[in-house]
Amino acid sequence: MTDRHASRRDLLRAGLATGGLLVAGAAGAGPQKGNPANQPPNVPDWTRNLGEGVAVRSYGKPSEFEKDIIRRDVEWLTASRESSVSFTPLHALDGPITPNGLCFERHHSGIAEVDPADYRLILHGLVDKPLIFTLDDIKRMPRVNRPYFCECAANSGMEWRGSQLNGCQYTHGMVHCVMYTGVPLKTLLNEAGIKANAKWLLLEGGDSAAMTRSLPLAKALDDVLIAYRMNGEMLYPENGYPVRAVIPGWEANMWVKWLRRIEVGDQPWHHREETSKYTDLLENGKARRFTYVMDAKSVITSPSPQAPLNHKSGFTVLSGLAWSGRGKIGRVDVSLDGGRNWRTARLDGPVWDKALTRFYYEFDWDGRELLLQSRAMDETGYVQPSKAELRKVRGVNSIYHNNGIQTWQLHKNGEVENVEIS
Repeated sequence: MTDRHASRRDLLRAGLATGGLLVAGAAGAGPQKGNPANQPPNVPDWTRNLGEGVAVRSYGKPSEFEKDIIRRDVEWLTASRESSVSFTPLHALDGPITPNGLCFERHHSGIAEVDPADYRLILHGLVDKPLIFTLDDIKRMPRVNRPYFCECAANSGMEWRGSQLNGCQYTHGMVHCVMYTGVPLKTLLNEAGIKANAKWLLLEGGDSAAMTRSLPLAKALDDVLIAYRMNGEMLYPENGYPVRAVIPGWEANMWVKWLRRIEVGDQPWHHREETSKYTDLLENGKARRFTYVMDAKSVITSPSPQAPLNHKSGFTVLSGLAWSGRGKIGRVDVSLDGGRNWRTARLDGPVWDKALTRFYYEFDWDGRELLLQSRAMDETGYVQPSKAELRKVRGVNSIYHNNGIQTWQLHKNGEVENVEIS
């Protein structure tokens, strides 16, 4: 492993100079070696016959060879799947945008199947004119398109006391990033007229749990969206169809799905999701409340436990994601030796406000064991802490807002393990 950031061009040229070795490595890479009869110099089966025509697959699906790239859950994590979570397969994705069908789920009473013809959004309380909006009413209003990450406050929560699950899908997979289309909540509030003593909103979902959260009025008037599309499509049922709240940079529990009611008030409601849940229990027994913002965080998605390396040494691309609820990602550093030395990664693609940002670091791996880490910095100057730094302040009693640096151990055989280092 070289200490300096290796040149991709030089490394690729060195690999291409030994073409026979490169082909041999490609043929033997991965858990499946394939069918030699379909590999050069033979003519593969799929070139011998006509394939399916247009409109046979009226809604596109991934290749059958990608069937294992799915959301997954941990059955023992909760008492039932109706009040549980599934995880985004971060290790198998690239770029900053999450496909709609892979966005993590978090339900409190299962998926609400809402008929859009019957959908209504009630806006009342400390307003001049209580209103009820249909879906068509909302769609007729001036709309905006904004990319935002959505992260559960409990993402990485199982890691507070040490390494638990072996895969970034499970340690960090309660996050996704899509392009939302919707109406600024400020537009609806202006339509109703806000009374002078209004300071808080109550958002209520249309599921059988009637999920509710208190939202400060200042945030509602800033960047909150009433969204009905994700990545151009209408919201998926598991992500709140037909309408959900989008609270940029803040914990996902506030992004109320199947949004049916907004009440304007003068104080927070202190419901279950902001008292006994979604507060941060400290070591002294006291709890922090209203810790809405998701601080800067990052994770190396490849190599990682579910994305091992299939080569023994040579040119290697390290890939990962970084995000911050306080704004744009300013820089990401990576370490190959457990935090002793840091190298600046390359941010690639758009760097959006409060959205996932993709980073890469290319290096020449010499086959030795590595301790891989990433450290995000946002535009405010905030630096992602180590787990030890975080625990020193917060203890280990919380399950929320764990943004500590993650360590993967890359073994000589290419396998990767979730580890803790002091």
